[in-house]
This record gives sequence, structure tokens and C-alpha cells, in this order.
Amino acid sequence: MKKLKQLYFTNRFFYGLLTIATFFVISFFVKVLFIPVAILFWILTAVMIWDLIFLFSGKGNVSVIRNYPEKFSNGDENPLIIRAESRYPRRIFVRILEEFPVELQVRDKDFEITLSPFLEKEIHYSLKLTRRGIYSFGKCCAMARFFGFFERRFVTNDTISIPCYPSFIQLRKYQLLATTNRLNEMGVKRIRRIGAAMEFDHVRDYVQGDDYRRMNWKASAKVKKLMINQFEEEKSQPIYSFIDTGRAMRMPFKEMTLLDYSINATLVLSNAAILKHDRAGMLTFSKEIGNQVVAEKRNNQMMRISEALYHIQTEFQESEFGNLYTYANKHINKRSLIFIYTNFETLDALNRQLAYLRLLNRSHILVVIVFQNTELDELAKSSPHRTIEIYNQIIAEKFIYEKNLIIQELHRNGIQTIYTAPENLTINSINKYLEIKARGLI
Repeated sequence: MKKLKQLYFTNRFFYGLLTIATFFVISFFVKVLFIPVAILFWILTAVMIWDLIFLFSGKGNVSVIRNYPEKFSNGDENPLIIRAESRYPRRIFVRILEEFPVELQVRDKDFEITLSPFLEKEIHYSLKLTRRGIYSFGKCCAMARFFGFFERRFVTNDTISIPCYPSFIQLRKYQLLATTNRLNEMGVKRIRRIGAAMEFDHVRDYVQGDDYRRMNWKASAKVKKLMINQFEEEKSQPIYSFIDTGRAMRMPFKEMTLLDYSINATLVLSNAAILKHDRAGMLTFSKEIGNQVVAEKRNNQMMRISEALYHIQTEFQESEFGNLYTYANKHINKRSLIFIYTNFETLDALNRQLAYLRLLNRSHILVVIVFQNTELDELAKSSPHRTIEIYNQIIAEKFIYEKNLIIQELHRNGIQTIYTAPENLTINSINKYLEIKARGLI
């Protein structure tokens, strides 16, 4: 009875019956075809019986093992592996059916493979997740067939729940390129250091490509080889990321909200600051101050920031920048570099919060992130053909013009800004951080 529940009829089985039935109908009118059709019927019956015996007799089975990561990276392609192994004595065809999480709404993804006897085969695929949280995978089924008239189902009853964290894949990518001095491949600019605060570290041997202006001639004459002075940047400077969780950050772009883009950028920027030996911290704010991590130099600082970012959710209220200024004035005593990830769509929305931004900018280096609405840009550049399309284009141009007024108003008040498309936020945030470090503003 248990094996009977594993039996499935395929389309080939029904097509075979339909074909034989059609031939029998034809042979009713053409008598000479009756014997060949009868022979064909018994051959087909024998093949089907042999197909059943092969699938269900003996100890033949198919085992499926998932090799999934412990956590997913939000906004990235996450690689996944399914391993399948056949214990049948001959080659079989297998269809792998994965029960994907409900949130993904994936219903058309299955994997067709051919398995040789007692050999393992891997299926590589990837999933792009656009929301943080827990993703639960149900059962994984392997549908085995030999001639193709029947299928036998093998089920793994293991269910897997995998959390989706902010983009650690992006973080590792930037970290790897930083250690190999190849960040320019990702768009990080090489910024000339003008007036940067540098501290003497030590004297070392000259290496080809070093700046000859830092040559230490006295040490070179003493040891009879070229020596150069090694300087280092000032360290342990606090770098904060303030993330707005108000309703303005719920706006979606390419299936991800502005909040998720800000969270991914905060994670990478914090790691870049720690690699530069600075202190990275973050907090969230809306009506009240939410998750917060004080800028410190700890071994587990990135883990603390990642855990704090994982639990962030947007709210439907308008953010209160007055509470943000009160918190910063009370708890952040040292002059810091502060990135505020928010979004102003109208000049009135900016004017309501501009006084608090100016107060923050007096005590700290303030960088305000304003998101570029790329969909409006495409609409403004389109070629309208109907009256309603012309109207929509004019409205889009009005919003773009108001965005430019917002940037100009921030610059007029001495506040540095990053006006960027959501997908370029991480690159532009790192470039701004390196620019401010190079200019010695902090």
C-alpha cells in the first residue's frame, strides 16, 4: 500500500492508451490492421509491466540531499545545491520538485536530470530574495522514471527554515576587492588626498611605485639603501549610519524597498569603516529612536550591526528628526561622520526637518542621502503619444525639478548630500566616506 501511494501515471501512459485505442478503432474498419494492432497492444502492455517492475521491485531508490546555506543574502543571487543519488541498477530519469517558500511564489521551477547507477549528481541553481525574514522550504520530491509510463515518488520529509540577512555577499565582495586593492572595479573612486591628517608610523624599505617625496634620505644614507617614511591615517573616528524607518522608506524599486537598499549600504559602509580602523555604529529612527549600536572597536562589532539590521522594519508614521537631534546631542559627544538614509520627495517635507539637520551639521559632518526616482526619469524621457501620457510626463518633470531644488537647498545650508539611484547607493556611500576621509574633514 505504501508503494502504491508512490505510483504516478505520466502523460506518456495516457498518450499510449489513446494511440492504441485509435488504432483499434481504425482496425474495426480496416480488418487487415487488427492483428498488427493487437501485437502492438501486447508489446505496449509488456513494456508498461516491465516499467512497473523495474521501478518498484528490489531495493532501488533515489536519495535527495539539500546543501543550502545557513542564511540568505538580501538582494543577491544566493547559490543553492541539491544532491541526488540513484541506487537503481540502470540509468533513470529523475524530476526534482522543490517546495519553495510561499513568499517567493515559485510554481514553475523543477529540475530534470539523468542519474547513472550509484552515482551522485548535483543541481546548482540560485534564488534572489528581496525581503528579510525567515524562508521555509517544505518537502523535496524526486520523481523517478525508466521508460516514462510511470513515475515513482521519493520524498524527503525534512523542512528547512533559513533566515535572510542584509547583503553579506555584497559585503564580502567589497572586502575581498579592498584587500586586493581592486575596489575601482566596483566603481569605488581613487581619491587624491588633499590636506588629510596623517600620522608618522615607521620607516620601511622603498618599493617601486612609492611616492619619492616621502623618501627618508638620512635613513637611506645610513643603511646604504633607499628608505621611505610610512604614514597612516588618523584612526578610531566614529562613523554612524542613521536609517529612517518612516513611511517614505517603504517605496519599492526593483522589488526592494528603499529601507532594504539603505540597510545593505549601511552594512557595507560599516565594514569599510572598520577596515579603515574607524569605529562604526548605527541606529534607526522614525517617531522614536529604534535599534542602535554604539560606534565602538569590538571584535564582534559587525555581527552586532548585522543582527540589528536584520530586525529592522518600516513604520507608517512620518519620521521625527527632532528626536533624532536630541538623541545625537545627548549620546554622541565626539565629532562624527553621520550618514542619514532618508528620502525627501517634496520641498515642504525638507523644510519641516531642515532646522534639525542644520543643528546636527554644526556638531558633526552630516551626509544626507536622497534617492533618485529612476522610474520618473524614464517617464520624463519617454515619447508621449496621448494626452494622458503628456500629462504624466509633465508631472514627472515637476517632481524631478523639485528633487533638484531639495539638493540645492541642502547644499545652500552647507549639508553634504548623496543623490543616487537606489541600486548605486552602496558605491556612492563608500565613495563619499573615502572622499571625506581624504579631505581631512573628520
